[in-house]
Amino acid sequence: MRVCVVYDCLYPYTVGGAERWYRALAERLATAGHDVTYLTMRQWPRGEQPDVAGVDVVAVGPRMELYTGPRRRILPPLVFGLGVLAHLLRHGRRYEVLHTASFPYFSLLAAAAARPLGRYLLFVDWHEVWTKQYWRDYLGRFGGAAGWRVQRRCVRVRQRAFCFSRLHERRLHEEGFRGDVTPLEGEYTGDLTGHEPLPPLPLVVFAGRLIPEKRAPAVVAAVAEARKRLPELRAKVFGDGPEREAVQLTIAELAVGDAVEAPGFVTPDEVESSIREALCLLLPSRREGYGLVVVEASAAGTPSIVVRDPDNAATELIEDGENGFVAPTASPEDLAAAIVRIDEAGDELRRATAAWFRRNSRRLSLESSLEKVLAAYRADG
Repeated sequence: MRVCVVYDCLYPYTVGGAERWYRALAERLATAGHDVTYLTMRQWPRGEQPDVAGVDVVAVGPRMELYTGPRRRILPPLVFGLGVLAHLLRHGRRYEVLHTASFPYFSLLAAAAARPLGRYLLFVDWHEVWTKQYWRDYLGRFGGAAGWRVQRRCVRVRQRAFCFSRLHERRLHEEGFRGDVTPLEGEYTGDLTGHEPLPPLPLVVFAGRLIPEKRAPAVVAAVAEARKRLPELRAKVFGDGPEREAVQLTIAELAVGDAVEAPGFVTPDEVESSIREALCLLLPSRREGYGLVVVEASAAGTPSIVVRDPDNAATELIEDGENGFVAPTASPEDLAAAIVRIDEAGDELRRATAAWFRRNSRRLSLESSLEKVLAAYRADG
C-alpha cells in the first residue's frame, strides 16, 4: 500500500506526543512493507536529510519558527498547507492512502482540495477538538472566531476519523461530524510487560513542552507547598519553551532553588530514569489531547497526578487511587495534597500502578492502534 503521512513537525526535531506518533506510525507502516512518504516542514539544517527508517521524508515547506511566545504562528500552517497542496497536485496519484493530522488544519483542507485528482482515501487524526470558548481564549475574540470556523470546515470534510480520547470523539460529533470515528487508545512504544517499581526517591518529575497550557510553574508552587509536610521533597522540570522563564522566576520567588531543577531538554534516557525513581509524575496541564507521559510513568510503576479540567483528556488515563490521582484544581494546595497522598500510599500504590499498566498495556500500545489503522485502510480500500 502506498501511504502519505502528513504533519508539519518531525520527531526529534520537535518533541511532542503527536510528533512521536507520526514518526512511529510511518516507521511501523514501512516495517510492515508499505511504501511510505512523510510530508513535513524542513526543521533540520540545510543539506541534512532526516534518517527515518524505510520512509521517504519530503519537506514541502521551509524552516520556520512555529511559535511566537506561547502561541502557534499563523504563517507556517498557511505555508505548509500550500506546500502540501502543490505536492499533491503533482504527485497525489502516487498514493492510495493519505493520513494527516487535523491540526494545523490548512494541510487537511489542502488534502481535501487535491483529492479529486489524487483519488486517495483520506484518514484524519483528531488529537484535539477545541471548543469555541477555547479558541477565543487562545486567539482573542476575532482570531478565535476565525480559527473555530476553520476547524469547523475541517470537521465537514469527507474523511475517516481517528480520535485518541473519548473527550475529543464526543466533541468531534458535537461539532457536526457525521462520519465514522475509530478510537485509537494506544501510542506507547515500549516493553508491554513494564518494569518492577523502584523504591522511590523524594522526587516529583514534570516532562513536557513549557507552554502555558501545561502549567509547569504550578509544579514549583506545589512542591514548595508539599515541602511543608515532606521537607526532603525535590523536583525536576524537564522541557523547554516560552514558559521556562516563568518556571525559573517561580523557583526564585519561592526560594526553592536548592530543591527544584529546570534543566530544559535532556535525553529521553535521562527523563525515563528520573521518572522510574520518582515518587510521582506531576502533569498539571489545563489541556491534553492524550497524555502519553502518564502511560510511560505507569509502565515504570510510578503514579501520576493530573488535574480535572474540561480540556484535559489525560484524566482518562488515571484510575484514581490505582495508578495516581486526579487533583480537583491546579492550586498549590490541591497538587501538594495529591503528592502527600502518593507518599502516604507508599509501595502499595506503586505495585498497583505497575499492575494497572500490565492490564492495559496492550490496549495502550502503538501496535494496537496500528492494527486499527491498517484495518480501517483495508475496510475503505
